[in-house]
Amino acid sequence: MTDSTNAGWLARSQAAVWHPCTQMQHHADATSPAHLPLVPIARGKGAWLHDFDGRRYLDGISSWWTNLFGHANPRINAALREQLDTLEHVMLAGFTHRPVVELSERLSALTGGSLGHAFYASDGASATEIALKMSFHYWRNAGRPEKSEFLCLAGSYHGETVGALAVTDVAIFKDAYAPLVRAAAHVLPSPDFRLAEAGESPADVARRAAAALEAHLEQHGASIAALIVEPLVQGAAGMAMYDPEYLRLARALCDRHDVHLICDEIAVGFGRTGSFFAHEQAAIRPDLMCLSKGISGGYLPLSVVLCSDAIYAAFLDDSVARAFLHSHSYTGNLLACRAALATLDIFEADDVIAVNREKSHKIGAALAPLAERPQVTHLRQRGMIAAFDVATADPHFSRRFYRAALEREALVRPIGNTVYLMPPYIVGDDEIAQLGRAVAGALDAALAG
Repeated sequence: MTDSTNAGWLARSQAAVWHPCTQMQHHADATSPAHLPLVPIARGKGAWLHDFDGRRYLDGISSWWTNLFGHANPRINAALREQLDTLEHVMLAGFTHRPVVELSERLSALTGGSLGHAFYASDGASATEIALKMSFHYWRNAGRPEKSEFLCLAGSYHGETVGALAVTDVAIFKDAYAPLVRAAAHVLPSPDFRLAEAGESPADVARRAAAALEAHLEQHGASIAALIVEPLVQGAAGMAMYDPEYLRLARALCDRHDVHLICDEIAVGFGRTGSFFAHEQAAIRPDLMCLSKGISGGYLPLSVVLCSDAIYAAFLDDSVARAFLHSHSYTGNLLACRAALATLDIFEADDVIAVNREKSHKIGAALAPLAERPQVTHLRQRGMIAAFDVATADPHFSRRFYRAALEREALVRPIGNTVYLMPPYIVGDDEIAQLGRAVAGALDAALAG
């Protein structure tokens, strides 16, 4: 007889599953201060996750930033059920289908038609790899093979596959694989406004960082294929937020030096920062844009790279060698595309961006009292992403906080000493208030050790 309790599923998972982004020993040793509880989830509804023993957890981080409209959303469910009765998947090489065509058209329209072609994969790191390869191959097709290097920001994160690690600047993910990685150049300083010097505004920090970018491009621009950025918020760097002025200046500098601008909107797209795409707040468009996470509403693996018509046209030729021969078996999967279309329908029907402006104010208000605490620094917010840093030398702070938040029925998982909220857009006023209380209580418990 199957043990359907938490304990039963915990034992089976630890015996058979290698979990991501985890030192598995931290799951096994419950007596260690580094202990990271493994939580078996039986079902989800709305903003809540439920385990097998009847406990529930308010999903304050949208299940790693993917879930936009709640778990088991009835409208997305209905779209997927309908699609299941028609066709689940067909290869996209030599074939096409309605959901992928409609999704490509709608995504392009959301860029004002400036990014006219969509290339599909399954996850964010794959999208990064595709964008880098497209840029590199574009310059070769254009007769400029010397433009073969990449540039990224200090503290950047663009995925953990070998190609994506080249433009990732987070040591814990990258250092072990350094011999495998063709490293890109990192521009210092980052536009992160936590780096402000006395009297500097966030826009001043952005201009200072852009000056460093300008100096680098003046010296190395002839060999740079592309600059890749996370617009407005660098997630893995601890929700490092910066002023749109940096994107405006970076766009102009890339134009001046014939460098592609790649916007990695994997985490910040689909309304997270207060606009549908984060780069819109700088009134610019990139040459290539990476999308994933929220694109399917948190339902199914899907990623997209949108590119300009100029990039697409450079690959058109009778020669197969000039074609973009990248592929994935499940590229453009019908079910994932159908979930994405249902997600876009909800954005339109519910005027989500406008509604989120009100919710973001309430999230900010729920966390505002924490600014009075001496250990809390840089309380900040960009749209539906709110964060603060905690001044503590405790190496186990993030795990203590995570455990304490679970005890208070909240899923809130810090990045190092940065605590952040990024809840699903369907979160209600009472749930926002509960998240605020849970964060405050977990902070007290974690600091008390």
